[in-house]
Amino acid sequence: MRTVRINRTALTRNPLAALSGLLAGFAALTVAELVSAAVRPEASPVTAVGGAAIDRTPTGVKDWAIRTFGENDKIVLQLGILATLALFAVAVGLLALRHRRTGSAAVLVFGAVGTAAAVSRPDSTGFTDGLPSLTGAVAGAVLLYVLVGRLTAERADERGEEGGWDRRGFLIAATAAAAASTAAGAVGRTLNDRGARDAIASRDAVRLPAPASPARPIPAGARPRVRGISPFTTPNDKFYRVDTALVIPKVDANTWRLRIHGEGVRRDLEFSYQDLLNRPLIEREITLCCVSNEVGGPYIGHARWIGVRLADLLKEAGVKPPSRGGKADQIIARSVDGMTLGTPVEDVMDGRDAMLALGMNGEPLPFVHGFPVRMLVPGLYGYVSACKWIEDIELTTFDAYDAYWVKRNWARKAPIKTQSRIDTPKPFGRPEAGTVMVAGVAWAQHRGIEKVEIRVDEGPWKPAQLADQATVDTWRQWTYPWKATPGSHTLTVRATDGTGETQTEERTKTVPDGASGWHSVVVTVD
Repeated sequence: MRTVRINRTALTRNPLAALSGLLAGFAALTVAELVSAAVRPEASPVTAVGGAAIDRTPTGVKDWAIRTFGENDKIVLQLGILATLALFAVAVGLLALRHRRTGSAAVLVFGAVGTAAAVSRPDSTGFTDGLPSLTGAVAGAVLLYVLVGRLTAERADERGEEGGWDRRGFLIAATAAAAASTAAGAVGRTLNDRGARDAIASRDAVRLPAPASPARPIPAGARPRVRGISPFTTPNDKFYRVDTALVIPKVDANTWRLRIHGEGVRRDLEFSYQDLLNRPLIEREITLCCVSNEVGGPYIGHARWIGVRLADLLKEAGVKPPSRGGKADQIIARSVDGMTLGTPVEDVMDGRDAMLALGMNGEPLPFVHGFPVRMLVPGLYGYVSACKWIEDIELTTFDAYDAYWVKRNWARKAPIKTQSRIDTPKPFGRPEAGTVMVAGVAWAQHRGIEKVEIRVDEGPWKPAQLADQATVDTWRQWTYPWKATPGSHTLTVRATDGTGETQTEERTKTVPDGASGWHSVVVTVD
């Protein structure tokens, strides 16, 4: 009878030990959240570990994550971190039931991992970034030691026999820990949100001035009325997002500053947000494309941008392009989250509309797209030109410094390749026999699109009808009325840019400098 009672006790203790581990993990996270409010929100463990994981993830895995999860890749990563932490917490709780000190020590080790991740981030401010993870781990280790102590403390039962445990003590300690942890997390979140509220208020107060150089009107013929084709202008909330920021930076425009310095700079410059607003602004139609965009992919969008011409700022700092004797051939743009992007100086200063953008489609930049200021260089993939949340511009050379993505096997220079996409009909669509309007977009920013051709199955290439071209920096829509016959058919598109070069059939992956190849869709005509 004694053995049966002991087994039942063990069966009760094991789930409670697992619960103890979960409560300890929860306490560690919430205490760390509270401490991060005194340091900075980016130092919280989930953000720090997630950011470190992104930094160390192989390029091929990152590409797979973008293809598989799209803009939800960061949510998936955060959920994965929390799930891993939960499993670890359960395992540590069960370990502590048998080896109490070892279990608590394991929590401290896990905290050390978070500390190392925080201080290793590109935007780390040093050891202080590790304090939230370290403090949270200590709190979690102590709590686990206390809770498991209640499970292992022998108590005499009502008949005076040993073998019981401190049920009442465990219940009180667990309930108090859960309540205190929840309160700590709530206070920490509230304090961390203060900076975000200030940033939101600063954006709400922005009134973009009229541009000194407005964009040319979009030609009426640039937007064919075809159902299923991408809109010429992408709404802000539909514009693609690809970056490494686990938490969207919310920067107060009132305290934001931009510094220009480095090789070949005769005098360092610093600008506030208001300084940039007060300058003559340019407004331009520019299509952006991510280097992770596969053939036919969605990571491209068009917007009307307003900002300050970047070449003017560089000239004021005394910068000259290499072709005119300048010392620097690379611009390193740094974001508030530590991201670095490397851009050729020559491309920024060759007369194209490279800018520090302040507005997007008639409103201040959304936070997700870089408020208060982001960089844009028409004709280059985003990873070498479109730094969001920018705060620093350093002039250097390609020989002296490799930016974030170059260190991860992407090319140093990355002009956008000539590409085209079929938007309608969709892959595996079932249009009816007769005239089917095939339509899509083509792009070759800073070169423009001269011709688009369509091929049905293995037939001859036939010219599509081009919509009017807004500028050479925008994508161009096209249409083709197809006399569809019953059966399965493959539709293929290719484009020729303004230099006369036709996009290649050769399929390449996105690494190292963007995908190439013709886009095709298979449809079945009823």
